Amino acid sequence: MNDAKHDVSLLLIDDHVLFREGLARLLAAEDGFTLAAHCSTGQEGIDILKNQPVDVVLLDYDLGDTRGTDVLTQIRSLAPHTKVLMLTAGVSEAVAKQLISLGASGIFLKHHSPMELGKCIRQVREGWSWLDQHHLRAIFSDQPEHENEKPRFTQRERQVLRGVFEGLSNKEIGSQLGTSEAAVKSVLQQLFDKTGVRTRSQLVRLAIEHYSDELRQ
Repeated sequence: MNDAKHDVSLLLIDDHVLFREGLARLLAAEDGFTLAAHCSTGQEGIDILKNQPVDVVLLDYDLGDTRGTDVLTQIRSLAPHTKVLMLTAGVSEAVAKQLISLGASGIFLKHHSPMELGKCIRQVREGWSWLDQHHLRAIFSDQPEHENEKPRFTQRERQVLRGVFEGLSNKEIGSQLGTSEAAVKSVLQQLFDKTGVRTRSQLVRLAIEHYSDELRQ
C-alpha cells in the first residue's frame, strides 16, 4: 500500500506542451510520486517553488529563450535542498560538465523510458547522482591533472565510486565487487573522510571537479 507521507513531490518545467502534459499524466499516476505542479517557463517554476517546496524539480534544459543553466542556478539559490534533474534530448559534453558543477543531481535523456525515469527520480531523491554512460565517460575524460596535493583513492575506493556514478545501490555495488553491503558502506565512509564531504551528491561533484584522475586509474 502506498503511504502518501513518503511520496516524492515533483515540479515539472518544460515548454513542450505535448511532452509536458503527457509526462505529467504519467507521473501523476505513478505510485509513490506526487506531481505538485507543471509549467512551461523557468520563472513560473521559480514562483511555484517560492510557495510550494518540492523534493525534485524536473527541468528541461532548453526552455526556448531561457537555458536550463540559468534556471538551475536560481533554483539552487532559492531551494538548496531540492534536487534538480535535467531533462534533455541531448547536450554537449561541456554543457553536461557545467550542469553537474552547477548542482544538477543528474541528466536524463528524453528518449529513455518512463520506467527508467521513475528509477532515476527515486535515486536522485535519495541523494544519488544520475548520468548516462556517455556523459559519465565525457566528464571523466579530458580533465586536467591537478598539481595540488590531495588524498589518493585506493583501488577499492575507485571501484565503489564508479558504482555510485553508475547509479548502483550499495548492495548492487557489493554484488558487482564480490563483497558485502556493509563493506561498501565502510568504503563510502572512507571516501567521505578523505574528501571532507558528507553526502553522495557532494562526493560526486567533488570527484568530477577535482578527482577525475583517480577514476581513470
